[in-house]
Amino acid sequence: MESYFHLKRHNTNVKTEVLAGISSFLATAYIIVVNPTILAQAGMPFSGVLTATVLVSFFSSVMMGLYARNPILVAPGMGLNAFFTFSAVLGMGITWQVALGAVFWSGIVFLILSVFNIRTLIVRAIPRPLRFAIAAGIGLFITLIGFANAKFIVANPATIIGVSPMTPALLTFLAGLLLTAVLIVRNVKGGILLGILFTTLAAYPLGRWWATDMAPLITWQGFASAPDFSLLLELDIVNSFKLSIVPVIFAFVFTDMFDSISTFVGLAEAADLMDEHGEPRNVQRSLTTDAVATTLAGLVGSSPGTAYIESAVGIEAGGRTGLTAVVGGLLFLPFLFLAPLLSMIPAIATAPALVLVGAFMVRPITKIDWFKMDDAIPAFLAMVLIPFTYSITQGIIWGFLSWTALKVVSGKRKEVSIALWVIDAFAILALIF
Repeated sequence: MESYFHLKRHNTNVKTEVLAGISSFLATAYIIVVNPTILAQAGMPFSGVLTATVLVSFFSSVMMGLYARNPILVAPGMGLNAFFTFSAVLGMGITWQVALGAVFWSGIVFLILSVFNIRTLIVRAIPRPLRFAIAAGIGLFITLIGFANAKFIVANPATIIGVSPMTPALLTFLAGLLLTAVLIVRNVKGGILLGILFTTLAAYPLGRWWATDMAPLITWQGFASAPDFSLLLELDIVNSFKLSIVPVIFAFVFTDMFDSISTFVGLAEAADLMDEHGEPRNVQRSLTTDAVATTLAGLVGSSPGTAYIESAVGIEAGGRTGLTAVVGGLLFLPFLFLAPLLSMIPAIATAPALVLVGAFMVRPITKIDWFKMDDAIPAFLAMVLIPFTYSITQGIIWGFLSWTALKVVSGKRKEVSIALWVIDAFAILALIF
């Protein structure tokens, strides 16, 4: 363990990495059920997508840990699964088999970009103020997801969003939030994981007495289910390689690439997972892993895989090496057979962890020169548009475009690299399509 992951060098140990891996898994495990729910609306079998989701999450996360040695889990991406279902299949009218083929080809494009180190060049082209802003924006995004999962923040027609009336479920969330915060402040090892477990245990009696929708009813049947491999190699490689499918492949490529790049950059800046050159640690291997995850997803029957921002939960719990990702990845595997068990962990149990991770993720904004307005405005736009648009990609696109525009009009054109001009061109294409 020590010789491979260099635990002492990263000021960690096996116990901390295991607890961090469990914490990241619990924050990410919802995808096992949510991804099949979304893709089933495209006509795909729920059980088949569930099996594919577990396979992608297990293999890709373990690869991230062993090959890239970063504490980041990889799984089918939220947003990408919605595009797969509602834009590609239902919107454009292509079959889900062709859509899986488009996922596969986008993964091949990723691999080519990674092999020739183009994606690493893209990472290096991101200005440092935007890197800091992306990290903070992802933190705010995670916090928003946590509040939304707890139904603390709800839709309000009059004010767009609002605060939910006080309910037993909300009180349970707030109690879990307070306890988790206290554990973090007091530097209790595994504090985030303990907070998740406490909130889960509290949700059941309160859910039975006052709020039946807070936590699912416990039954002793239906905890196990056999894996369904019916989607394995069901992709349509030939028909997905047609000119009419190119916009779908491009959308998968662009969205997944910038989601993963911004996640790597944001987590690296927030947790100081940087190499000696000030770049995200093992970035080329991390991006290659992401590319393999997308290619694998097309083969086994899922929407593209990507790095998960919820990995910040494990990083905040102390995870600093690939052992965290290996532990988290291995925890996916039993759910080939035990997926129904995940329903025992209600959304409000992981919500406090997601909310508090935001405080950890926004730290890099102190490195931005807020008095240098041609840096500050693009950084601000990137930071706030990530949660406001519910899209990491939209935040980074507008951050790039505003950075370029302001540098040009203020006579600082030399601060815009050639690589950034190329990125801007693809960003504009993404907005058009």
